[in-house]
Amino acid sequence: MSENKRVVRASAADVFAVLGDGWSYAGWVVGAARVRSVDQGFPEAGTSIHHSVGVWPLMVNDVTTVEEFEPDRRLVIKVRVWPAGAGRVEFVATIRPDGCLLVMREEAVERPANLVPSPVLDPLLHWRNTETLRRLAYLAESRAGLHQTHPAVANVQEGPQ
Repeated sequence: MSENKRVVRASAADVFAVLGDGWSYAGWVVGAARVRSVDQGFPEAGTSIHHSVGVWPLMVNDVTTVEEFEPDRRLVIKVRVWPAGAGRVEFVATIRPDGCLLVMREEAVERPANLVPSPVLDPLLHWRNTETLRRLAYLAESRAGLHQTHPAVANVQEGPQ
């Protein structure tokens, strides 16, 4: 099982607001290209995000389903990516004075991915999930107001003065 940790300079509530927004999934999950739909009630157990992975025109439609959910504390999802199989991903947040510690664990649970030996698969998952946590942290920290828009971008957004 691959495990990644990151201190996020935002509250667990901010982190879980991102995790609980199924439409943001493609913004923080490495490899996800788009979200096609999100079940009503997401992220309650049994609800799903219907997403696509890959790069156009070589994209595969699949689904991620919530297995367990504890608001602002823990989320377990089953990620399917045909034909690679499926993985189980767990996010656990622990409150800290400077925000929260977010732990992400991933393991392959269905064939053919679960046939790959852990010493081969885990470093690849760890590498990818380092970037996934980075993206997730940026979104959560942005919600907490810790990232400012660059003035040049703000001027473009606001239009001519």
